[in-house]
Amino acid sequence: MDETKLPIGFGMALAMNAAAMKRFAAMTEAKQDAVLEKARSVSSKGEMQQLVAGLARESETQEAQEWQNRG
Repeated sequence: MDETKLPIGFGMALAMNAAAMKRFAAMTEAKQDAVLEKARSVSSKGEMQQLVAGLARESETQEAQEWQNRG
């Protein structure tokens, strides 16, 4: 992923949501590119917040599954 292609609204929304940022950073480059395409297509701040909140939910779900697999 080319850092210069990160939409500013997406970057700002990620900066405000640590779980989403962690999830995005852990993705493969192909998955990051897919999320960035979605981010480029949103038309409002609310849509961007929903996109980022979805990443955070994915992160929480993934962490819960990993925790269950440990014990």
